[in-house]
Amino acid sequence: MIRRAAWMVALGLWAFAMPVAAQTQAETVQGIGPAIDALAAQERTDEETFARLALRAEDLAARDDASLFAIGRLRADLVRWRDEFLARTSLNAGRIETVDAQLAALGSVPEDGVEPASVAARRAELIAQRLELRAPGLLADEAHARANGLIAEFDAIVQSREAAQLGIRSPSPLNPGYMFAAVTTVVSLFEVIGVELTAGISLMLTGDGWHRDLPRFFVLLGVGLALMSMGRRITTGWRNSLPLRAGRLGVLQSFALSLVQIIVPTLGLFAVTRALEGLGVFGLRGSDLLDALPLAGVVIIFGWWLARQIFPEDERLSFLGHTADVRASGRRIAAAVVWVLAISRLIDAGLRTIDTSDGTNSALSFIPIAVLGYLFWRFAKIIGTQPPDAEDPEAPRGRKRALVARACRFIAILSPALAALGFVEAAGRLLVPAIMSVGLIGLVMLMQRLATLLSPSVADQEDNRGLYALLPVMITVILFMLSLPLFALIWGASPDDLIEIWSRFREGFTIGETTLSPTDFLRFAVVFVVGYLLTRFFQGALRKSVLPRTRLDIGGQNAIVAGFGYVGILLAAIIAITSAGLDLSNIAIVAGALSVGIGFGLQNIVSNFVSGIILLIERPVSEGDWIEVSGQMGYVRSISVRSTRIETFDRTDVIIPNADLVSGQVTNWTRGNLIGRVIVPVGVAYGTDVEKVTGILRGIAEAHPMVVVTPPPSILFVGFGADSLDFEIRAILRDVNYVMIAKSEMNYEIAKQFAEAGIEIPFAQRDVWLRNPEALKGDA
Repeated sequence: MIRRAAWMVALGLWAFAMPVAAQTQAETVQGIGPAIDALAAQERTDEETFARLALRAEDLAARDDASLFAIGRLRADLVRWRDEFLARTSLNAGRIETVDAQLAALGSVPEDGVEPASVAARRAELIAQRLELRAPGLLADEAHARANGLIAEFDAIVQSREAAQLGIRSPSPLNPGYMFAAVTTVVSLFEVIGVELTAGISLMLTGDGWHRDLPRFFVLLGVGLALMSMGRRITTGWRNSLPLRAGRLGVLQSFALSLVQIIVPTLGLFAVTRALEGLGVFGLRGSDLLDALPLAGVVIIFGWWLARQIFPEDERLSFLGHTADVRASGRRIAAAVVWVLAISRLIDAGLRTIDTSDGTNSALSFIPIAVLGYLFWRFAKIIGTQPPDAEDPEAPRGRKRALVARACRFIAILSPALAALGFVEAAGRLLVPAIMSVGLIGLVMLMQRLATLLSPSVADQEDNRGLYALLPVMITVILFMLSLPLFALIWGASPDDLIEIWSRFREGFTIGETTLSPTDFLRFAVVFVVGYLLTRFFQGALRKSVLPRTRLDIGGQNAIVAGFGYVGILLAAIIAITSAGLDLSNIAIVAGALSVGIGFGLQNIVSNFVSGIILLIERPVSEGDWIEVSGQMGYVRSISVRSTRIETFDRTDVIIPNADLVSGQVTNWTRGNLIGRVIVPVGVAYGTDVEKVTGILRGIAEAHPMVVVTPPPSILFVGFGADSLDFEIRAILRDVNYVMIAKSEMNYEIAKQFAEAGIEIPFAQRDVWLRNPEALKGDA
């Protein structure tokens, strides 16, 4: 009765819940419908907006007089839409996977095409649903391809115009008239700035705000000048007054203190700039000059700091090995270079709005190029100077230094020559990037040295020598990869170009129907590393905690641990491949195609691999066993996938392929137990009492601590030799590993007791007969 009442209650609850569930489902569907319609309407609006933008971009790309400014603005909009469409390509991905799973559950269509009507109807419904779900992604793919193509067209237009700009030839700047006009232009620039400044000051004084602006100006100006002059001097003196520690700690201490020499003057520079901007007394050209002042100042400060890091005054901080005179010359030349770059930057900013002739512009550009070319040529000599303690100038490091020095000399001569011929733009685009590249190389070398000093010393990490020995190499590779975008920017690449490369890289590449992106590779690496670490963790737990509690021997424990490692790594690889989006069925097809080649080309490797698995399962040989195979005898130290390592009694390692252990004849002296037999041959002279010899030998064998009592040792009279009566001691040892030691100790005892008993141990004797002894007398 109780069971029947429970069933009645359950049926009542089910009957009550069915209408409620249906009503809730209907309300949910009614709520989702407007949301889907709103999303579709938004997508249609976005498609229309992008279509109008794409038409404008196509029209602009077809025009020859399109400005680079307009191209840049449209390109930025296209990049934004391209990223949006790239994100939409994966729309409905989860739902599509569900529909694919449903289709897979229905199975393939029968060969005769006859299947139940309900199944065929459901299959057709799912196929139509899948096509509908894929539509937004396909449209996003098409729009993404259109945006990508337009961006490529714009990039091609910009690159062609920049290449054409490099080939423009201006009038030769060596014309004295152009030189005089250039000097006059610079003088007039400062005159105009002076006039604008005078007018601005007069206007400020006639206003009402100068009472408020002047105190702030003097405070900021005073603080800025103090930080730029006295601040740097004070920080330099403070740094020099501190005791420098020995070794790498001293280098790291000096570098950390040197950063203050950058921060303090930079803060002062921005304070002075802010003070001048706050007055509001500068005109158009003065404002241009003021806008360029922070960048020019940072170039001077950073160049001064980098020169003193690469060419330090303290001999202990030098890592290039130059002498004090060479380092001083390097600091002076580097300071001159950054000052020329900063001044030319300021003059270019001031002349930006002044109309000048092509000849005047050519002369204005030639002067800093010529000065920089001379300074760069002198700096190239310093780069090529070999340290006095260099062992071999032809060593790889010396050859690299000489190669860089030759390239710098070539550029230092070629750039002024091109500018003198009128190719001023090409000369500037060659010389200035070369100077900045040398500075960036010096910065990378400095960062590499500091990172190496921060890493633990190899000598301090004997247990992890391999890992820590590779750490400097990894640091070098990372610094090189990080410097590549900076080198690209230095040599003319725009930020848009780098963003474009990153976008292409982020989109990934397609293999068949699978698209792989960097996130897929990252997901694969993370999942595989996690699986690998978990496998190693469980292997350690098995080896240290679980298996020692069992009755398995060491060989069985090692076999289980190794097998668990193979299975764990295989599962980690499969899960990582699946998580990365790779279809394992495609990989299986490729593996099947390669199986023929593996069968012929990798036959021995596969045979050894399978043999290694057989060794781990059957365990005819385990680690620590004393075996003899192929004429080699020793202890098994490790069994890997392909081979087995044996340590012989000469302490040499012999690598035996696993196939030889499985298919060949192997003698295992210690398999199952350590009991073994020792045989000690003994010979005595003819006429010796054999019973007495037997008694002595039996006593020696029974007295040895390694000989077991059961079965007792045997003393055998094995025969009559050519020179002796031959006996043998045959005894069972507790540990066959000590067979040679036991044999040696028995021989010592035999020699001692035979000598005490007067028993002679004979040696071989031979009688020589001459057939014609008279021949010897004749010779005498």
